[in-house]
Amino acid sequence: MTMDFQHFGLHEAVVHGVQSMGYSEPTPIQSRSIPIVLGGGDLMGSAQTGTGKTAAFALPLLSKLGKHGKLRCLVLEPTRELASQVEEAFKDYARFFDVEIGMVQGGVGFGSQKAMIERGVDVLVATPGRLLDFMQEGIINLDNIEYLVLDEVDRMLDMGFLPQVRRIVERCPKARQTLFFSATLPPEIESLTKWVLKDPEVISIGERRSPAETVTHALYPVARDQKFDLLLALLEKTQYHSVIVFTATKMMADRVAARLEELKHPVAAMHADRSQKERVEALEGFKSGKFEVLVATDVAARGLDIASVSHVINYDVPGHPEDYVHRIGRTGRAQQEGDAFTLFTAEELDQVRAIERYISTSIPRCKLEGFAYLYTTLFNESSIPQGGAARGGRTLKGYSFSARKRK
Repeated sequence: MTMDFQHFGLHEAVVHGVQSMGYSEPTPIQSRSIPIVLGGGDLMGSAQTGTGKTAAFALPLLSKLGKHGKLRCLVLEPTRELASQVEEAFKDYARFFDVEIGMVQGGVGFGSQKAMIERGVDVLVATPGRLLDFMQEGIINLDNIEYLVLDEVDRMLDMGFLPQVRRIVERCPKARQTLFFSATLPPEIESLTKWVLKDPEVISIGERRSPAETVTHALYPVARDQKFDLLLALLEKTQYHSVIVFTATKMMADRVAARLEELKHPVAAMHADRSQKERVEALEGFKSGKFEVLVATDVAARGLDIASVSHVINYDVPGHPEDYVHRIGRTGRAQQEGDAFTLFTAEELDQVRAIERYISTSIPRCKLEGFAYLYTTLFNESSIPQGGAARGGRTLKGYSFSARKRK
């Protein structure tokens, strides 16, 4: 039997809010999490981005808050973009509810955020560094926190935030409800879970180890000195709507974006060293179509809700196999078709093999017809067709997805 949001015992105004957004049936993570949160238990959830995780904790927590009062709910996010998205989701769900939602994050001035805190909020979404700044200034205290959410904890680990998270948790009351969400649960964060959580319920919604069926992906071996030339050739021969190009470093993202801009491609760069204003302008410009190409580091690989991305190109092979799935998951969303290509050099072959082991399948190797390749030992690694077969009956047609017109 299909369950809807009304059956959980959520506050009527919260149900009205989520239904007004067009959601009628809960996702698996929501169905399993909402009763636990409403019941007051701690929760450790393992679920991928895009499974409806935010609503899984936002809907029951809003119901429990009831009405406007003191700061009682703290949500920690690893990046500014994720914090912004979670704040926006809370506000959408609470549109018919008497609670105040706020956010503190780095990259913007203290003034407006301080004024927001002084006016009073019930739910605060925060990145760890900026929250600690406000705590040290005496602007925020966590004495009344009843609900603590640690979101995307594995990403916090990757970004080196766990010491800051520990300092924040130590300032929260021990008598609280704690919700812990992570796409993966590496051993390094097991000690944190034991310290932060009390007899938690554990929910694991299957980790995605393969790209969505709507995504066709391929590998393009290339000599290191020709990597940018091949990227440029792929862009020139592809009828794309919008492309995210992923690089391994911030410096490389800036370098690739600058070279594309010189060649008159509408392009923006997005990474952690860009100011918050620059990151917002890049993201909004990409969403609106002002920029057709977004060059980004992995800060954009998780959590960002960017619709209608037709192509993803990995300029550098990701260092962690799970990041490959996250990156190419930026395309082929909402049942639309998407294409993902990875350029790789001989130095990156071990990373490619690690990805194939992780997703339990080999990825087609392809060469771009008409491109003047320099020799690389990668051409001896396996048989590499000029194009080649792809899943779902689609073919590479000598680079080839270019034959499919994008709207």
